[in-house]
Amino acid sequence: MKKLIKICLLFLVSANVSAETVGCITTAWKLIGANHQVCVEAFSDPKIAGVTCHVSQAKTGGISGSLGLAQDPSQFSLACRQTGPITVPANLPKDEAVFSESTSLLFKETNVMRLWDEKHKTLVYVAVSRKLIDGAPANSISTVPVMTWSGQ
Repeated sequence: MKKLIKICLLFLVSANVSAETVGCITTAWKLIGANHQVCVEAFSDPKIAGVTCHVSQAKTGGISGSLGLAQDPSQFSLACRQTGPITVPANLPKDEAVFSESTSLLFKETNVMRLWDEKHKTLVYVAVSRKLIDGAPANSISTVPVMTWSGQ
């Protein structure tokens, strides 16, 4: 129960991390309302300077999408890279929520968790949909090995 409360609190804290829209690509034209799109957003890890992640997500268009009532499909991809010097804090949790975005009006969101692989000195980012599809949530993974930054 304590772990569940901890995870819920982490998701609430991670909601403060804002993503910057990089751009959107139209995937299907709609006569009325917004087009169906795949949008790419960027966010920095709030505790690990030097890491930037990009998430691409399908966005439903049409009238319901324009009004914010559509449920976006659980289709996304995640890529995280070292974009500057990385210093891993000594007290970094083994797992922590770093980003969350709602993908429907009720109970559906994409969450990005950070895991620390101490043995391999690698930050592991996992994006997970809160909507179950055939018994398993959609997910995507990206890793960032912690290495010396050359400054180039």
